[in-house]
Parts: sequence; C-alpha cells; structure tokens
Amino acid sequence: MAFPDRIERTVEIAHPPARVWAALTTAEGLGTWFGNEATIDLRPGGSARMSWEGGFTAEMRVERVEEPTVFAYTWHIFGLPEDDPRRTYVEFTLEPAGPGTRLTVVESGFAQLPEDAFRKAYDGNTEGWAKELGELAAYLDAA
Repeated sequence: MAFPDRIERTVEIAHPPARVWAALTTAEGLGTWFGNEATIDLRPGGSARMSWEGGFTAEMRVERVEEPTVFAYTWHIFGLPEDDPRRTYVEFTLEPAGPGTRLTVVESGFAQLPEDAFRKAYDGNTEGWAKELGELAAYLDAA
C-alpha cells in the first residue's frame, strides 16, 4: 500500500495577505510563532534557520519567493538522522479572502520514506501543522 505523500492544510486568517506574508517570511515573524529564534535569507537558494527551546534546530533552504502569494522551502525530515539528505518541500500559498487571507500549506515528499520512518514523520508533521497554524493566527491576532 502506498503512503500519502503530502500533508495539506487550509486556514482562514482574519488579516490581510501582507501581514500574513511578513509573519511567514521574516526572522521576527518565524521566530515568534513558529520557533523561538529565526534567521532567513529571503531569496531562492537562501538559507533559513529556526531554533526552539531545548536546543532543537531546523535548517531550511528557501525554494520559492513570489511576494505576496507563494513562499516555499525544503527542510530535514523529522525523525531521520541529521546527516540524511532527504528533505520535504513546504509551500505556503496566500489568497485574499474578503478582508483576510486564505492560507494553504502543503508539505510533500513523505512517500520517499521507508515504512518505519514514514509514520513518525508524517504523523508528527500532520499534528505539528495543525498546532503551528493555530499559533500563527494567535500571533497575528496579538500583534
């Protein structure tokens, strides 16, 4: 049986696309709602890094920047050894929705994993996106 290759979530955010874009693509935004600290070189091929309390870090490579509608990066797959070269591709798409924004995030590349690694990565990131998108909305609401 084949594994699902992608996680897709769409949320309605009560803020204009420009504000959502800034939260997704700046060190201040990413380091507040997604991690505890972030850096980002916002250009295709640029690097980004997030860190969390407890010492966990995520290294990302910026793949697409089409302001203010598409932002994408690749990053390490949760649960794999740090030196494993496999990555998933994460793409955010922003669309105006009345006075707010319809934000869709798609993370793909899970089908490349063996069964033992798939469940941990896919389930962990499915749960993670639900939590993180809620934190994004809360961050924007508090700003």
